[in-house]
Amino acid sequence: MTMGTGVVLFVIGAILAFAVHVQTAFISLHTAGYILMVAGIVVFVIGLALMLRGRRSVTTTSATAPSEPGVVRESTTRTSDPSDF
Repeated sequence: MTMGTGVVLFVIGAILAFAVHVQTAFISLHTAGYILMVAGIVVFVIGLALMLRGRRSVTTTSATAPSEPGVVRESTTRTSDPSDF
C-alpha cells in the first residue's frame, strides 16, 4: 500500500507540474506538483525498504529426549512487522 501511495503522489504531482497550465493567485501549481513528486519518491522508497526488510523467522530444532532419537520438536518464532498494524 505504501508503494502504491508513492506512485499515486508522484503521478498527481507530475500532472500538476507539467500538464496543468492554470494561473492561481493563492498557490503555484507547478511548485505543488514538484512537492508532491518528491513526497511520492520518499513514500515509495520507504515502502520499498519495508518490503525488502521482510519478515524474519527463527526456527529452533532440538531432540525432546536423548533416549528417543527419532522425536524432534520444532518451533518457529516470528518477529512483529510494523507494517502489519
